[in-house]
Amino acid sequence: MTIDILYPWIKAAHVIAVICWMAAMLYLPRLFVYHCGVKNNSGEAQLLTLMEKRLNRFILLPAMSFAWLTGLWLAYFIYHFHGGWLHLKLLAVIILSGFHGFLSASLRRFAKGENTYSAKTWRMLNEVPTILLIIAVIAVIVKPF
Repeated sequence: MTIDILYPWIKAAHVIAVICWMAAMLYLPRLFVYHCGVKNNSGEAQLLTLMEKRLNRFILLPAMSFAWLTGLWLAYFIYHFHGGWLHLKLLAVIILSGFHGFLSASLRRFAKGENTYSAKTWRMLNEVPTILLIIAVIAVIVKPF
């Protein structure tokens, strides 16, 4: 298969993976907000922990991995890693990946009953993926540099 044939399929797969990744990145901190409102080791806390772990394991991590795989393919074969807009997008994605790591660590702390952030803090942190998404989308669509 040639790159011309693969390109639209890889691009579509990338968009789908990013949508799934972002949906999970927006939902996990929201689950943490709810988790802050229940007592440790209660039935509700155990259910939220299970939901958080499944979201991370079955949606967030695979979607992020596939978004990286397809994104790097596009960056290498189509754009040859050139363009300031691509570097800006990559920076936003690297920060977003780091935020995912922070969420994963927070998930483990919640599971142990060791969360140190308030529901208000989680509501504010829930905006981080949105801001990074806006930066990445503007970089790709507008290509300001």
